[in-house]
Amino acid sequence: MVKSGKLRSGTGSKLKRWKKGHSSDSNPQTSRFRQAAKSRFFSRPSGKSDLTVDALKLHNELQAGPLELGGRKDACMEDEPDEMASERTSGTFLSGLSDCSNLTFRKVQRFWESNSAAHKEICAVLAAVTEVIRSQGGKETETEYFAALMTTLEVVDSAESQAAVAYLLNLVMKRVPAPVLMSKFSDTTKALMDVMSKQASSETSSALRWILSCLATLLRKQEASVWTYPSTLQAYHGLLSFTVHSKPKIRKAAQQGVCSILRGSDFLFTDNAPAHHPAAVTTAKFCIKEMEQAGGSKEDTTTLHILGLLKELMGTFPLGAVKSCCETLLRVMTLSHVLVTASAMQAFHRLFSGKPNASTLSPELNAQIITALYDYLPSENDLQPMLAWLAVMEKAHVHLASLQSSLSLGHLPRLFSAAMSCLLSPHTQVVSAATNTLKTLLTECVAPHMEEMGMISATASAGNPSYICKMFRIIEEGLAYRFHASWPFVLQILGCFYRIAGKQAHSIMTKSLQSLADLRSTPHCPQCCVLNITGYDDDLEFPRSWLIPVIRDHVKCTRLAFFASYFLPLASTLRQRAEELEQAGQKLEAKVYQTLQLQIWTMLPGFCTCPVDLLASFKGIARILGMAINERPDLRLIVCQALRTIINKSCTTEEEKADVGRFSKNFLPILFNVYSQEPAAGESGTYRMAVLDTIKVYLTVTETQMICTFLQKATDRLNSTDTTEFTRLAMMDLVVAMAPFVDELTMTKTLELIRPYLETKEPGMQKKAYRVLEEMCGGERDECKSFVVANLETLKVILLETLKNASSPAKRPRLKCLLHIVKRLNEEHKDFIISLLPEVIICTKEVSVGARKNAYNLLVEIGKTFVRFYGNTKDALEQYLILVYTGLAGSVTMITCTVLALTRLVFEYKDSIEVTTMEQLLHNVCLLLSSRTREIVKAALGFIKVILFVMDPKTLASHVTVMMEGIGNIKDDVRRHFRAKMKNIFTKFIRKFGFELVKSMLPAEHHKVLVNIRKAEARTKRRKQAAEQRDDSESEEELPKTKSESIEDILAESDSDLSEDEDKTAKAQKKSSRQQKGRAWLKEGEDDDPLNFLDPKVSQRVLATNPELKKSTKVEHGFKVTSDGRLIIREDEEEEQKNKDEGEMKDILEEAGVKSKKSNKRKLQDDNFDDDMDTGPQLKYKAGGSGIHRPLGGSRDLGVDYKSKKGKGDVKKKGKLDPYAYIPLKKEQLNRRKRAKLQGQFKGMVRGAQKGALSGKKMQKKKRKN
Repeated sequence: MVKSGKLRSGTGSKLKRWKKGHSSDSNPQTSRFRQAAKSRFFSRPSGKSDLTVDALKLHNELQAGPLELGGRKDACMEDEPDEMASERTSGTFLSGLSDCSNLTFRKVQRFWESNSAAHKEICAVLAAVTEVIRSQGGKETETEYFAALMTTLEVVDSAESQAAVAYLLNLVMKRVPAPVLMSKFSDTTKALMDVMSKQASSETSSALRWILSCLATLLRKQEASVWTYPSTLQAYHGLLSFTVHSKPKIRKAAQQGVCSILRGSDFLFTDNAPAHHPAAVTTAKFCIKEMEQAGGSKEDTTTLHILGLLKELMGTFPLGAVKSCCETLLRVMTLSHVLVTASAMQAFHRLFSGKPNASTLSPELNAQIITALYDYLPSENDLQPMLAWLAVMEKAHVHLASLQSSLSLGHLPRLFSAAMSCLLSPHTQVVSAATNTLKTLLTECVAPHMEEMGMISATASAGNPSYICKMFRIIEEGLAYRFHASWPFVLQILGCFYRIAGKQAHSIMTKSLQSLADLRSTPHCPQCCVLNITGYDDDLEFPRSWLIPVIRDHVKCTRLAFFASYFLPLASTLRQRAEELEQAGQKLEAKVYQTLQLQIWTMLPGFCTCPVDLLASFKGIARILGMAINERPDLRLIVCQALRTIINKSCTTEEEKADVGRFSKNFLPILFNVYSQEPAAGESGTYRMAVLDTIKVYLTVTETQMICTFLQKATDRLNSTDTTEFTRLAMMDLVVAMAPFVDELTMTKTLELIRPYLETKEPGMQKKAYRVLEEMCGGERDECKSFVVANLETLKVILLETLKNASSPAKRPRLKCLLHIVKRLNEEHKDFIISLLPEVIICTKEVSVGARKNAYNLLVEIGKTFVRFYGNTKDALEQYLILVYTGLAGSVTMITCTVLALTRLVFEYKDSIEVTTMEQLLHNVCLLLSSRTREIVKAALGFIKVILFVMDPKTLASHVTVMMEGIGNIKDDVRRHFRAKMKNIFTKFIRKFGFELVKSMLPAEHHKVLVNIRKAEARTKRRKQAAEQRDDSESEEELPKTKSESIEDILAESDSDLSEDEDKTAKAQKKSSRQQKGRAWLKEGEDDDPLNFLDPKVSQRVLATNPELKKSTKVEHGFKVTSDGRLIIREDEEEEQKNKDEGEMKDILEEAGVKSKKSNKRKLQDDNFDDDMDTGPQLKYKAGGSGIHRPLGGSRDLGVDYKSKKGKGDVKKKGKLDPYAYIPLKKEQLNRRKRAKLQGQFKGMVRGAQKGALSGKKMQKKKRKN
């Protein structure tokens, strides 16, 4: 219990407190819940009625006579008054509200539970009006409510009732048909204007704001011709006059109404709509008049209110009105009032952002505004005004570019000059904003017109090219030293300029490249162009050699002829120079030149990426590349990569493919010879893979007849008696590469050629023979498909005959070959598929990952083939599964493989298998769980895991007993072996069917693990809920501040820089910020010069930021800090949950055979030379550990490496860290239970350090005395 008179700690606003004099009260009674329950009954309250006197008076008056609804009188409403009266008496006091059928008032129906007097008044009026409409036989349409409410508005007197009626009228008028509002325009306007005149001087504003909204809705629905009447303009001016009202809600309602009229009047969206609203000109005149009368006085806020209105409306004015308004805006900006200037900038920004057409903002006026705004350029030291100015100028130039590009380009150099000055600002935000502005202008205004300019020379003196030159020279000045603090931003702008104009204006950019190269070589500037490498009399430091990797990594779409004419001779000269130095004994210098010439060759693939002169230049470089492959082993990889790049990325047209393919008679023999040559002893053969890949790529652009010739030569050499084993394997690889590119006749001959190799005892040759067959059967060319159809019977015979002789490495390509053949079979070949099925099932347990994957894919493909045979998916799968079932009667291995095959088929066709078939399959597999063979049980458990994933829980519920009995029958030694897998399955059962059900179905020996699972699940759930609650509680604190996209966001930020020695509360800071907002500071002239107020640039001396305040140096590290200074670093629970879900899905896919299982003890990897020659990893034994493996030595003490051998203390050692106590940051150290222990350890370290320091100090004193 809480002690009397004391409250628990917490926020005071959330606690109940005793009222004065009631501290001795006990058991206070509250009736909050009873009141809530009572509100559910539509009974007459015992207290004061919610119906006001005025509403009742209105009700009685309406009952006395008929009401004109929608312009008609319904005589039938007067009949049978007695019956209607008796019917009314059966209702409640809110019957007209609670059962109101008009959806317009669905919002009001929620008000009747509110305690607000205004809401109760609205409910009472709506109930009364609804009853009146019903009493006269109305249908409760919007028109009827409009007529009733207008009548009510004229008779009620109290301000509260008028506000309630006006609110309901505002709701209903938005839904009243436009013809009704047009026909009743005069009467409605008069009634609304009368109420406005009465409420204008009233202290309450609730009725007036809704009346203004009603008037705006009424005016918005009128036709364009109505706006020619003086009475319409008079009503509009009445609405307009309230846009500068002192009360915010009234002012807001009026401004919203004016905006809705000028922007959303119905006639503006018709086919013959005028370009501008008829009231736009008079609105502009009103705004100008109000601003001129206000005179810019700081006490008068009218100017700010009008600027806020203009911000929304200037885009709707005609050209003349826009011009007058802009002139007025520029005049009021001369007052140097910070808030007025900011609001005017907002208005300009909104005008340009709206992208108005030429009838509102012509190119000439746009350009004039841009020129005028330079007179109001703020100081680069003034943060917020400068950001606003840059944003406005960016939008102004982008809009001008969309209207008239040539005029826009002419104005850009001046803005570039002003923006570059901003790069000297001490504010990083200004520098960043200026950089983004320049990049946007280059992208939006310059880039679209570069193609039409053509080549730009440095001597251009007129027109658009001259503007490009001026802009680039301005940006180029950013490389000067005075911009050194902003060089990262300057480089961004230069990079953008290079990308946009580099193709046409590269001649004017040479100097900047030279400057960049010089800048990089400058000391202390490693982040920032002539190579200056000739081969003779070079500086052996080669200061410009860093350009070579830059060119290598980034050059593309250039001229290949330039590489042939410049870089190839340079590489040849460097190689020659390296040989000369080698002969002269200068091996170090020779190595440098040798490395340089190799680096130059590495640029070749980049020059081969989409060259613009491929047809003209490839023939000139082809011979050099062929010689490099044949004679230069060090260049083979580079040249092969270049050839592959040319064919894959650059040969986009048939003409280019034919031109490159012409040289296949030269390149392919060279590549064949290099690949078939056995590497010398000690020489690496890694280049052979690149050569073979290049051969495969080059064959895609080679003529078929030439490939057939090469294939014939390869087969002749393969059958030669004096061919070595290495050469035979190499020739077979070449046959594999060429097989899918020859004609059908050559493929048939190749089949007869490789047929003996399919039965050979050599695993390597047999596998490659199957690879040949795989390539010919699986090719996408028409010749490959024709070959399979023509030789289908022969292929069937060959594959069946070679079944017994197929080695394990050959299984992968053999199965892939069968996969391609099965796709082209029809129902006549069903027997062939049945004969293959046992082999495919057995291969699901192959050692090779590729073989297992192909076996599973072939099982799925056979299922698709059966569906193709039978037409009906369910019947086809039932027949297919019957064939697979037969494997359950075979050997242990066959049973295991059959269960694995069934698992994959169930996963693949889960939506197509009949429920009865699935149930029968599940029962049969559950019987296998009682087997003593671990492999069978393992496969059966995997099947159950997949069943839990694919079957519907409702269907699965009827088979839980069968599965539980099967799992309960697992033998003890088998159960112990698969305890982890079974625990995983139990977890899934508990999640689906609950703990109690699963526990009741399993024997007692499983109950312990079930309890453990329940605890783990509950713990996981608690952690998840705690994490969610923590995230919810911190969501407001951790909500990131979005980047300011609009000028309103930019100007809304207040400069709240505080000096470092100030220590104030958050409340005081906010108060200080509010006080500073709207203030301005004058920046005095330099060297004590007096400030000249007649200077045209005096506006730059008026600052919105206090120049005396220092910038905060606090660094945001992104982590929260506790009260004692510790960092709070949380792990990502969402990422953990995502990884957990992905792990469970991966487990299911592995059980279904979709993904391969990777063992920790054995890594199976495929090789491009010999894909299925699985090699076991090199297991390394490491002594130590526990059990019989004794530790090698005692535990090492921290810091023993630094211990002095002769005396006490530590010593520094070369190549090692300083001898300090490095304490790792571990989250385990945050454990509260271990706090005392860890504090003791830390204090011990500190004491040791202090003791050592004291001892060292004494030693130093001794040395000084001696």
